[in-house]
Amino acid sequence: MLKRLIKSLTKPFTSSSTQYPEKARVIPRDGHNVSRRKISRSAIKVMKILQEANYEAYLVGGGVRDTLLGGQPKDFDVATNATPEQVNRLFRSGRIIGRRFKIVHVRFGREIIEVTTFRANHDSVSNSTLSQQSAEGMLLRDNVYGDMRSDALRRDFTINALYYSLDGFKVHDYTHGMEDIEQRLVRMIGDPKTRYQEDPVRLLRAVRFAAKLDFQIEPKTAAPIAELGPLLRNISSARLFDESLKLFLSGHAKSVLPLLQSYKLLDHLFPATAEELNKQPEINQAMLQQVMENTDKRLANEQRVTPAFILAALMWAPLQQRLAETKGQHPPAIALQKAAHYVIDQQQKHTAIPKRFLITMREIWDLQGRLGSRHGNRAQRLHEHPKFRAAYDFLLLREQAGEQLDDLGQWWTDYQDVNEEERETMVKQLPSGPRKPRRRRKKPKAE
Repeated sequence: MLKRLIKSLTKPFTSSSTQYPEKARVIPRDGHNVSRRKISRSAIKVMKILQEANYEAYLVGGGVRDTLLGGQPKDFDVATNATPEQVNRLFRSGRIIGRRFKIVHVRFGREIIEVTTFRANHDSVSNSTLSQQSAEGMLLRDNVYGDMRSDALRRDFTINALYYSLDGFKVHDYTHGMEDIEQRLVRMIGDPKTRYQEDPVRLLRAVRFAAKLDFQIEPKTAAPIAELGPLLRNISSARLFDESLKLFLSGHAKSVLPLLQSYKLLDHLFPATAEELNKQPEINQAMLQQVMENTDKRLANEQRVTPAFILAALMWAPLQQRLAETKGQHPPAIALQKAAHYVIDQQQKHTAIPKRFLITMREIWDLQGRLGSRHGNRAQRLHEHPKFRAAYDFLLLREQAGEQLDDLGQWWTDYQDVNEEERETMVKQLPSGPRKPRRRRKKPKAE
């Protein structure tokens, strides 16, 4: 039904903004599969309150897109002609956030509904308090308000510019987004190069949506991505870290990684990692692909995932390279400490990793060396370490990727499966390691 409706309503698509219709194509209730049962009650409540106050209100973005694709959206955004200040006065739990883009967060318990005011084209506005661009074309401020059509044309991709109304339960489409959903395409609204320059994070969003939805990036939208990748250096390292988490914790990391590599975007997020993947692709690539696949499985099973584990894996190859470069300069423990500090310090210039993740990363790395020392009561102490499980999982991934570790992972697997007496036997059966020479105490000089 959706396919027949789209064929009857849409015309051949052009990326020129002058070709977008003045009036939206309206898809009636019986022509789409957006159901109120899949929409958050809180989002519906926000829309109703806005409408009762004589404002327009529409569900927009991923909430509409994912429902059309048969999924269950997690986030719901509402677009309105009310200004942020007007929205804020309607909701006690509302809070205006942002300077670059003013939006209102309306909180319902743990759920947040994001309410945005219709945006307009910023080019015709000279007031820097409303709109401002950098020399590279990046939008520094965008608080020029308009109507639903101008708002649709200001959004990034056509599949994110569909509006759902409670009035008649219709879908409003100004940019042929319904056609692109049918054709499974990620397509930029307007000139792709200009739109990427306005906000370089759109380069990452294009890849993320392609991976998440299993869509293709439309050729004109894809063409400038690799060329414009350096623009990501203009984005704050804190924002790039947040965007990195979205890439790898969306449940589709396995598909995201090769796309980041293909479009040369990993070079600007994790440059040292990208370099090592080019040098030794077999082991490094295999390990990262396995990490991404395991992460996706855990998220699908609603299991806990820590970003520190993924980050430790992403930066493992640069860490090993740094250790090789400084081999013999320091004792092993100090060498690891210095190498970790160097690698992290270099990475922080690109993605600002919070301290709580850095601590866990270092512990995972540190335990990789210590897991091989199992004599005496060391095995027991390691097994009781708070980060043992993460370190053990990391060890298994290294072996699966092809690192030769003398079946150390299997030894620890067996150790966890037996009782205390059998564990003692396993430790006793370990081959004797090289003994450290005993230090002789100096005799005190005779007075």
